[in-house]
Amino acid sequence: MTGRRLAAALGLTLTLGLSLLAQQPAFARAPDQSPRPPLRGSAEAAPNEAAPDEAALPALRPHPRPEETAPVAGAAPVPPPQRSPRLRPPSAQVTSAAVRPASLPFLSPDRSPLPLSRPDGLEEKVFFKRLKRRKGSVCGDIDIQGDKLGAVKGKLRGCGATDTVRVREVAGVRLSQQAIMTCDTARALKTWVERGVKPAFRRRGPVVEMRVAAHYACRTRNNRPGAKISEHGRAQAIDISAFTMRDGEVITVLKGWGRGTTLRPLREVWKTACGPFGTVLGPKADGYHRDHFHVDVARYRSGPYCR
Repeated sequence: MTGRRLAAALGLTLTLGLSLLAQQPAFARAPDQSPRPPLRGSAEAAPNEAAPDEAALPALRPHPRPEETAPVAGAAPVPPPQRSPRLRPPSAQVTSAAVRPASLPFLSPDRSPLPLSRPDGLEEKVFFKRLKRRKGSVCGDIDIQGDKLGAVKGKLRGCGATDTVRVREVAGVRLSQQAIMTCDTARALKTWVERGVKPAFRRRGPVVEMRVAAHYACRTRNNRPGAKISEHGRAQAIDISAFTMRDGEVITVLKGWGRGTTLRPLREVWKTACGPFGTVLGPKADGYHRDHFHVDVARYRSGPYCR
């Protein structure tokens, strides 16, 4: 009897539960109605939603005809509507490339303003050129081109040097004749060319050659009998009388020192030599040096001697 009563009670409970669920709206609908919301723009709307007012919706109109857009006499012209999005303005790089002459290879309109790729074999040429310059350098400096000479001797007592070189080019500027000097003199000459000679003639140059008036020679000072041995006799001096520009212009110390356009750079050349060299003599020193600059690496306790 107990089992039958329990089964009857469960059946009654199940019946009451189903009847309560049937009373809910979602379950009371017809089977063909979906609980999902209707699609936007669908003709069927939810029962609890009102249909939109057609007058509130924007009317779809075709493009106006030409006669409709014609301006009315006496009426102010109506500006055309702004279109969106706007075109991006051209960049400064494209504008600058367009205004340059079309003959330039990198800036013509049909080419990219970016530089071209490095030509094939250029690195190899640069490498072998530098290797060749390295082999032709002296004094451990690739910017000093020449040959090792070794010891030189002279007839007079006090002349000569133990370790000399024959220099033909310094800092890219060739010498009119190969000059015999010590490495200290060659290094001082390089410093002078880089810091003094090239900057002084940068508006007229560049300088491609220096005319050598004198280098190593076993003699006394100014060739005077009984005078002390000149620094030329010790391979520590060199005389420069002129400078040649790339365009062929030659500026001599003799004529250029008195001109207005060449006097200033020549004075700058003379001034900058004082420091790398211990002795600097120019046209104002004496009559012996009116046509050249004498420079040597002799050092004095009181400092450089420059006249």
